[in-house]
Amino acid sequence: MPYVPTKEILGDAYAKVYGVGAFNINNLEFLQAVIGAGVEESSPVLIEVSEGAVKYAGYGQVQRGADTLYAMVKRYADTVKIPVALHLDHGKDFKYIVACIKAGFGSVMIDASALPYEENLKETLRIVEIAHAVGVSVEAELGTLKGIEDNVEAAESILVDPAQAEDFVKRTRVDFLAPAIGTSHGAFKFKGEARLDIRRLKKVKELTGIPLVLHGASSVPEEMVDLANRYGGKIEGAKGVPFQVLKECVEAGINKVNTDTDLRITFLGVLRKALTDKPSEIDPRKLFGPAVESVKEVVKARMRVLGSSGRA
Repeated sequence: MPYVPTKEILGDAYAKVYGVGAFNINNLEFLQAVIGAGVEESSPVLIEVSEGAVKYAGYGQVQRGADTLYAMVKRYADTVKIPVALHLDHGKDFKYIVACIKAGFGSVMIDASALPYEENLKETLRIVEIAHAVGVSVEAELGTLKGIEDNVEAAESILVDPAQAEDFVKRTRVDFLAPAIGTSHGAFKFKGEARLDIRRLKKVKELTGIPLVLHGASSVPEEMVDLANRYGGKIEGAKGVPFQVLKECVEAGINKVNTDTDLRITFLGVLRKALTDKPSEIDPRKLFGPAVESVKEVVKARMRVLGSSGRA
């Protein structure tokens, strides 16, 4: 199936009440794992890249990075029978957002959530006008998620105001909204039990009537954390969002579920093991291969939990 607009995938998820995982990639290996999982699960796939991934892919040149990632994702998409879309995650810098729009991304995120409300609205509207003019969808965020992940950093969480969310969507005409309901970025989301404001989420869904996005949604699989730590990692106290909570969020209105940390921990944990078990191996493909397969299994499990398996 050809590369498709993000809005097509999330429109179906909205109409049929299920979630689609949006999986962050940085290189070919992660793309192979995510696309492979989608094919095996007959699931639509949302590929996300951060500004850091764009810079990395272009070896410091932003437009080259955006063009390279788009070309790589589109080539893969054109060879499979599932819908695949490409999204810029947490776009903060105007030049990155515009580069991704020019490259052919299906959607971009403008993350001005750290700004005062009216400034967030103004910046979001500016991107919406540019993106919509060429058929690209836009995601925005209201409220603030604490934690650190790539170019995202905040010390405290500020939960979304549902009435403000309604006003924001009406005035900006944004296509997707990420409301802060209690998740965090990174591997250390909760000190105790995961507590998300599901009632607040339901109200936002009722008032906005558009696909909603859950950021900071990695589950941080304990077995992969243990594996990484066993082979030299130092990931202590990591705790994510349980699968049951993710299901509740989807039932309450979430249609796009961002996942990054789970993939990183899995890949690096398995890679650490391979490096230890095969100290004389000099072919990186033989070291990366097991990591790719493990990431694929993590993605497949997420697709089943969110309800996107069998939807393609």
